Amino acid sequence: MAGGSFATGGVAKARAEQYKGRVTVHVIIACIAAATGGSLFGYDVGISGGVTSMDDFLQDFFPSVYKQKMHAHENNYCKYDNQGLAAFTSSLYIAGLIASLVASPITRNYGRRISIIGGGISFLIGSALNAAAANLGMLIIGRIMLGVGIGFGNQAVPLYLSEMAPTHLRGGLNMMFQVATTFGIFTANMINYGTQNIKPWGWRLSLGLAAIPALLMTVGGIFLPETPNSLVERGANEKGRKLLEKIRGTNDVDAEFQDMVDASELANSIKHPFRNILEKKNRPELVMAIFMPMFQILTGINSILFYAPVLFQSMGFGRDASLYSSALTGGVLAFSTFISIATVDRLGRRPLLISGGIQMITCQVIVAIILGIKFGENQELSKSYSILVVVVICLFVLAFGWSWGPLGWTVPSEIFPLEVRTAGQSITVAVNLLFTFIIAQAFLSLLCAFKFGIFLFFAGWITIMTIFVFVFLPETKGIPIEEMTFMWRRHWFWKRILPDTTDGRVKSCKELGDAVQLSQTPGNELLNSDMPTTAHDAV
Repeated sequence: MAGGSFATGGVAKARAEQYKGRVTVHVIIACIAAATGGSLFGYDVGISGGVTSMDDFLQDFFPSVYKQKMHAHENNYCKYDNQGLAAFTSSLYIAGLIASLVASPITRNYGRRISIIGGGISFLIGSALNAAAANLGMLIIGRIMLGVGIGFGNQAVPLYLSEMAPTHLRGGLNMMFQVATTFGIFTANMINYGTQNIKPWGWRLSLGLAAIPALLMTVGGIFLPETPNSLVERGANEKGRKLLEKIRGTNDVDAEFQDMVDASELANSIKHPFRNILEKKNRPELVMAIFMPMFQILTGINSILFYAPVLFQSMGFGRDASLYSSALTGGVLAFSTFISIATVDRLGRRPLLISGGIQMITCQVIVAIILGIKFGENQELSKSYSILVVVVICLFVLAFGWSWGPLGWTVPSEIFPLEVRTAGQSITVAVNLLFTFIIAQAFLSLLCAFKFGIFLFFAGWITIMTIFVFVFLPETKGIPIEEMTFMWRRHWFWKRILPDTTDGRVKSCKELGDAVQLSQTPGNELLNSDMPTTAHDAV
């Protein structure tokens, strides 16, 4: 490996205390424009469940499910159990999984903007096919094109946001992606609420309106600047520095720019990022790239958002009431993301993830108890218990919205060294979409088999992931994106896993002193608890 003077991630020493700059209008506009890519993902999550509960759609494409739905004696938990219906929802996510892996070399070699634009165009094509679908095959092809758009968008947008944002506000600006996602979900729920009464083509309008966020993402991508990290990685150092000065609002960007140059020199020596990411020195990042998105889906949130109308109808809510309830949960999710934006760069990532996990566990268990006692076959919940279930589910969604929702994307996008960053983000997206596919395909069957126990199933997983964060995830608040390598070497567990390098790639004593000075800088107190005090601790 080239670059003997570099630390493991390519940066020679910690320079965070030398970073200058402020939040500029250029950064805000760029982050808002790029984050609209999240609305594609959110709109589809919100629209799918509503469309699959509309009678006209079921009669056209899934008549057997429509007949099951009409049977009053049908098991409440099993009336929507159909693998074809699940395939309509989940086919998008397996396509997105494959597309995210294809997007990695494109994002690395041609820039973040190209992937954003390509994702928007693909989503436009998919929305047109779905709106005009004459048969199930055309419908599935449209879903696959939507999946390609989501794969490219989810791969590039979080990276773009993390690289454009200044260090002290990276968490909040990165969460613009989640804001757009939740806004897309809420918008889709409200559209479903309106189009359900447009007979017989309301579902076509719901699916076709996906073209609006796709158009916003495509046009936004055309006018966005590239990130300075990507420009430097591709050899345009002078252009990258000028852009960095512009978005930071100062000419004094020597420290941050040098970090980018150091990281890019090592990145350009890596010809096979996916092979390199498997090396032991990248083990902590790889573990987080796999487990963070997996756990995000295993909270059960997508099951609630995909199938909220179906789920509420299964609990005995009427058609209008079920769509209204799902719109309410979408609104709560959108609101809760702003709580995370306001607190993530003050409190840190770990406190939000842990407290959110505890609240979600409590809510899942309460819903399971209510349904287990008061709801069964051929029964409907009373009005009072129905309201209670909706309230508790909203509290669950609220907790997810300020914890695992945004941070499931933010943490993986900010921890990778530049040489494997696009590969790492592709793995994050691929794992997210793989488990989204699995849950989307299996949820209706799991609901039929587990009944109220489905909520306990997800509560168990949330317990595991909360413990995982407490034990294995260090705090990333306030650490520059190109200096994350030092963080892992200070963590009590990961410093035992990482290779013991003695060839000069680890900080010298002077450089170690710089890192200690960083930990003592106001605003970085959380770093003190696990800062190495000796050269041995650093390696």
